[in-house]
Amino acid sequence: QVQLVESGGGLVQPGGSLRLSCAASKNIFSIENMEWYRQAPGKQREWVALITSDGTIKYGSSVQGRFAISRENAQNTGYLEMNSLKPEDTAEYLCKMGLRPYRGSNIRNYWGQGTQVTVSS
Repeated sequence: QVQLVESGGGLVQPGGSLRLSCAASKNIFSIENMEWYRQAPGKQREWVALITSDGTIKYGSSVQGRFAISRENAQNTGYLEMNSLKPEDTAEYLCKMGLRPYRGSNIRNYWGQGTQVTVSS
């Protein structure tokens, strides 16, 4: 069973930076899309960023220019570099991967367990 393990969350002051990681727990055949979402208390889940297997990158308007998504295919790992953090970035951040666990399988979506990011002075 594939699991996604997230790390890198924490408490940071406004204007600071954090780097989140999301790693698949076992060898897999291929990862198609990697995405990050976030959910603040009492709010709907918000899509943050996407990176596809061909390197296409997209961002939500609220993080454009401040966040950077990347991936390390050899390590089955995705990253979210977050800069110029604001209190409104406070949320639980979740990664999602669309991947093929083995050769010939359909693309399946998997979610990480979430990591808390708190931006406060």
